[in-house]
Amino acid sequence: MLVGPKYKICKRLGASVFEKCQTAKFQTAEARAPRRSARPKRGGGTDFGAQLLEKQKARFTYGLTESQFSRYVHEAMEKKGAQSTMALMSRLESRLDNVVWRAGLTKTRRAARQLVSHGHVTVNGKRMTIPSHKVMEGDTVAIRQESRGSALFANRSEQMAEQKTPVWMQFEEGGLSFKVIATPSVGETESPFNPAVIIQFYSR
Repeated sequence: MLVGPKYKICKRLGASVFEKCQTAKFQTAEARAPRRSARPKRGGGTDFGAQLLEKQKARFTYGLTESQFSRYVHEAMEKKGAQSTMALMSRLESRLDNVVWRAGLTKTRRAARQLVSHGHVTVNGKRMTIPSHKVMEGDTVAIRQESRGSALFANRSEQMAEQKTPVWMQFEEGGLSFKVIATPSVGETESPFNPAVIIQFYSR
């Protein structure tokens, strides 16, 4: 997905949308930039504008096209009330590229997407090249045996000692394989956007 200049997008949506913006260099540049408080906000400060920003923030965070993201939201909206927001977050977190990133096998979701697309990942023993594949509770995700000698995974043991493991994930084989022991999810306080506001945007 082509996204344009990432620093410019981060200035509008927040640093959480791209790992590239979560650096000291970006924070320093932002601190030195002149404040533009008098400039009117995109969307005119309206509820619609705020909802649009939340939607864009979520879309760029997961690296999705508008059609992909819209499909996930409308599927989630088949649930009612708070269940719809939970369903949306679960679907986003269940993407194979996101699951691989959450496991700490790559530093970014984009790198995880490439890892999957290039055929380095298996699900339940079968090679999977579709980043959007939905990972289910009980699935086992692993790096292919043929790919484990790659320099990408040379320091896997050290990386595991430093990373935070999701509660719905259980590692095996030195961290090169893991089982999904619960539905992939993320806590409300961990999400950089408000899924309830996004549901409101698509409900208009």
